[in-house]
Amino acid sequence: MKRRTAISLALLPGLLPLARAHHGWSSFDQERPIFLQGRVHSVRWQNPHAELVLELQSPLTLPPDLAQRALPAQTAPVDGKALLARAQLPRRKDSRWEIELAPLTRMQAWNVTPLKVGDAMGVLGFTFHDEKGEAILRAEYLFVGARIYGLRSSPA
Repeated sequence: MKRRTAISLALLPGLLPLARAHHGWSSFDQERPIFLQGRVHSVRWQNPHAELVLELQSPLTLPPDLAQRALPAQTAPVDGKALLARAQLPRRKDSRWEIELAPLTRMQAWNVTPLKVGDAMGVLGFTFHDEKGEAILRAEYLFVGARIYGLRSSPA
């Protein structure tokens, strides 16, 4: 028994980064959609989901046409229009945010071209309740050029 506990404790530090790297939807405040816009600082196109670091534009503002943008149909029942209408800027002042995108299979279903450092983009998603913890946003919609991708599910 002691040996098994010692082995488990020895493996724990190696597993902690994996546990931190993937967050379920329940960790995020889905009542407060956040909009971010800027340029890709770094990107990891890998499973369990693609991730990037977004360097925010300054000053960060909500696009005046955000609530009127046409959203693509997706298989998940997401009220995208309501999310766009309720979009807010973050209260915290971090200049860089980690963005959790979708699994690679879903990114491929949407035909998202892998983003590169320097690419301009916007994202609407959710951060932790009361914006506590790290500056992490779970993407609901991705805006790249004239394209909009709904990342909660596959295209309808």
